[in-house]
Amino acid sequence: MTPGRAAAAADMHVSTLIGSDPASAIAELVMAEAYRRIGRVLVVHKLPGERTLVMANEGRMDGELYRKVGMEREYPNLMIVPVPLLTYEIVIFTRGTDFVVSGWDSLRPYTIGYVRGIKIVKENTEGMKTEAVPTMEQAFQKLTMGRTDIVVGNRLAGLAVAEALKIDEVRVLSPALASFPVYHYVNKNHAALVPALVTALQAMKADKTIEKLQKQGARATLP
Repeated sequence: MTPGRAAAAADMHVSTLIGSDPASAIAELVMAEAYRRIGRVLVVHKLPGERTLVMANEGRMDGELYRKVGMEREYPNLMIVPVPLLTYEIVIFTRGTDFVVSGWDSLRPYTIGYVRGIKIVKENTEGMKTEAVPTMEQAFQKLTMGRTDIVVGNRLAGLAVAEALKIDEVRVLSPALASFPVYHYVNKNHAALVPALVTALQAMKADKTIEKLQKQGARATLP
């Protein structure tokens, strides 16, 4: 086998949503190091909407960078690597709209902006007035233009975008709508890698590498 082919064989091509998201930056840093420790190279492809999951499930990608637990129920060819990469918080961003947050149903009176492909938001806002867009930047632009009343999405991503776009008076309403750990998934063709990835990630947790990379990733997308 030529050196070039050997290197290509070691690459792991995984998909994630498009956009400049600190959660994605953290997951990419953590998984790049985990794959490095098992002799592989992580290559991340940013795709729109549900294409990320479809392509990973069909084997056109080797895996999905990060998602919540349980994705294999809808995408049976995906296998979870059961070590959390970070905690993902879904919150409400507003520029003046104020209300008492009492679960998803409290969003019903408002026009909601969110990033297409975030399944938890889509599922929990079914039947409500929504504006789905490809990126968090576009969601916040619609908010500033008055096209939406609120934006619902990841806390880290929203705060980073608001700062990057220099949008004043953005507030996060409390409590969070959801808070959950997220995990890496591989296509079942790579099932043999799961034990090694678990071992690598557990070691990274023990030696504080994951904690260090979480802080690094949170800063990476800030201006």
